[in-house]
Amino acid sequence: MRYAELAELYSTLEQTPKRLLKTKAIAEVLVKTPGSEMSTLLLFLEGRIFPISSEEKIGVAAKLVLRAIALATGRTADEIEKHWKKTGDLGMTAEQLLAKKKQATLQHTLLTLQKVFTNIQKLASTEGEGSVDRKIQLIAELLTSATPLEGKYIIRMVLEDLRIGVGEGALRDAIVWAFFGKELGLILNEEKLKLDFADGSREKYNALVKEVQQGYDISNDLGEVAKTLKEKGLQGLNTLKLTTGKPIKVMLFQKAKDMEDAFKTVGTPAAIEYKYDGFRMQVHKKGKDVLIFTRRLDNVTQAFAEIKKVILDHVKAEEVILDCEAVGIDVKNKKYLPFQMISQRIKRKYDIEKMAEKYPVEINVFDLLSYNGKNLLHEPFADRRSIINKIIKAEPGKIIPAHQLVTSDPKQGEKFYKEALRAGLEGVMVKSLTAVYQPGSRVGFGVKVKPTMENLDLVIVGAEWGTGKRAGWLTSFTLACQDDDGNFLSVGKVGTGFKEKEDEEDTENKKEEMEDEKNTKESVTFETMTQLLKPLITKEKGREVFFKPKIIIEVAYEEIQKSPSYESGYALRFPRILRLRDDKPLSEITTLSQVEEYFKEQKK
Repeated sequence: MRYAELAELYSTLEQTPKRLLKTKAIAEVLVKTPGSEMSTLLLFLEGRIFPISSEEKIGVAAKLVLRAIALATGRTADEIEKHWKKTGDLGMTAEQLLAKKKQATLQHTLLTLQKVFTNIQKLASTEGEGSVDRKIQLIAELLTSATPLEGKYIIRMVLEDLRIGVGEGALRDAIVWAFFGKELGLILNEEKLKLDFADGSREKYNALVKEVQQGYDISNDLGEVAKTLKEKGLQGLNTLKLTTGKPIKVMLFQKAKDMEDAFKTVGTPAAIEYKYDGFRMQVHKKGKDVLIFTRRLDNVTQAFAEIKKVILDHVKAEEVILDCEAVGIDVKNKKYLPFQMISQRIKRKYDIEKMAEKYPVEINVFDLLSYNGKNLLHEPFADRRSIINKIIKAEPGKIIPAHQLVTSDPKQGEKFYKEALRAGLEGVMVKSLTAVYQPGSRVGFGVKVKPTMENLDLVIVGAEWGTGKRAGWLTSFTLACQDDDGNFLSVGKVGTGFKEKEDEEDTENKKEEMEDEKNTKESVTFETMTQLLKPLITKEKGREVFFKPKIIIEVAYEEIQKSPSYESGYALRFPRILRLRDDKPLSEITTLSQVEEYFKEQKK
């Protein structure tokens, strides 16, 4: 496949705001794509080079990319930087400069999808002496052979900032359209932006979407799903397996107003469990091997090395995947610690044993995804919990099944809820006993009940350079939620809840300490945020700064109000930062529909 075809698709997607039109455009390309290139194409459309479960990262900074553009176009780095400040987009800068480049191309080759894929993948593994120059050469080689449009998206891909507004839902539906659209008689009515089906095929379409989604749920790889359908047909999806060592997305839960609302949502009898203020873990065990993943699917086994022994000693299973919450324990009074404390351990690279002694964790096991090679995602929750009770050798302070009550009595449920609050916990989870495990979805199989208004997890997309005593720091951060089409929509600004500066004491480990402490409320300073956000700057306009969406923060607020000033149509009254949420992926930030739901709830 020529890379130019993908670049043209990217351009179409970038200029098309409507999800159905995006889906159609993707489906038309998928139909023509060979099975051997299907996985690569889907990765490119997701804006990644490595599968989501891979620990490899491209890891190339904008300054290095700038030097590669200079090499390929014959311009100076200063010229390119000035141009970049005007466009706010290095991809667009590359496109415009390639269109009028001075340097004659000595060798021109037709770029293929695989060539671009291979060169960008090599960026992650190029290390050692001279690695910077080799990385520049790898990028420049592609740009030298690229058309201006190809160059634009090559650069954006290298920087992992694709900007085409395509989410997993659109990609999943495009796969269904590509492989089953003809037999379903599926036609997109572009004037009314709705799907038309042949008689009786609407139900079949919904069933196919469900099957493709299930294939994605257990493989966590849309490319593998598409390739399987291309080469083996629908029956081939049965060959996809939930694999120990390969993490999948965790199931998410929506908020209920109170216990009565919770029972109404999940049905009775229901399982009620403590809602721990901890760190979500997906623990994989196979024989003597134990791997630990975050909800973002990052491998943090090394940072929580002591958990391996706990799992081996207390989990009676040859092979198992557990969904858990790791809760910090105060070594003095044995009480639970808030998330901010344990979060210091998530990305710890040094003195791991010391941190484990300072902030030990208790593993609270609340769900089970597989057991001795059997996929349990479609088994009732009551059965999954029954196995947990059998295989976990409980030891408080080390590992326990989540504290649970099964009841149909609202009074008993309310009593359990208040007991959780007295214990210093966030609230409770209320779960359907018959529910399956649905990765990544808030489907009403379980809800959370908390006494406070639901905080929002929002991504920072802009800020302003401070003045006066805050000069040199980024301040007044613009926050965004996400709509169904994957667009980030502003919903307000926050400048409250930050410390002015770090404590004055200076130690040799100052930088490492800041890295460790950055997730605690006390250490989220303007200086810390500036250091986190500066590498993500995409554009500056006077004091105003714009960022690649990556840094997520949890925000409390007094009220949600309607507002024409922000893209979402809503604004937060008196927002304040609570903590950084680098344990959460962008796909889990607060959605526009949730903001709308919370707005309506507060009016009742």
